[in-house]
Amino acid sequence: MKAEKMLRLRDDLQEDGILICYSGYMTESVLSSLGKTIKDKLTIEKTDKFVIRGVFSIFVEQMQNVIRYSDEMEVKVSDDSVLELRYGVLTVGRKVVDGKEDVFFVAIGNMIKQHDVERLNNSLTHIQQLDAKSLKALHKEILKGKTPEGSKGAGVGFIDIARISKNGFDFDFIPVNNDQSFFTLTAYA
Repeated sequence: MKAEKMLRLRDDLQEDGILICYSGYMTESVLSSLGKTIKDKLTIEKTDKFVIRGVFSIFVEQMQNVIRYSDEMEVKVSDDSVLELRYGVLTVGRKVVDGKEDVFFVAIGNMIKQHDVERLNNSLTHIQQLDAKSLKALHKEILKGKTPEGSKGAGVGFIDIARISKNGFDFDFIPVNNDQSFFTLTAYA
């Protein structure tokens, strides 16, 4: 990449309040390294420890969603193991939200299967409309029930993000081809 193009990317990211940007294959080791970097950066900026904890928790949930569900992946199968690398884009930054300055956000983007868009849209729209008490009740209800179909966890990740996001979250989808859409979720700590 030419210096001019890289500088323009850097300037665009800074203009949008991006402190950290990662685009690539996401793994538990990447999660760990980026997590430490996020904590260190916010600590250097003397960010409130509760805000740091919120940003970090949102970051972990967002990364785990890509690690588990991104539809853009490479797979190697051998006799005794399966190696998967899943691709996504992550940004952490801050901006003015609803008149509040320096609201931190964690945004993630990744490919999902086109047939998952409607279900995910309905689920996230429902979660967005719940208050803190209702989110807590839904969280407990899901933990007591069985794992949702297609889930590789308890199915509470988006509920956890909503509970942690003191300034809410937004999401979007854009079709890429007949089989996939690009999904983004931005949560505000």
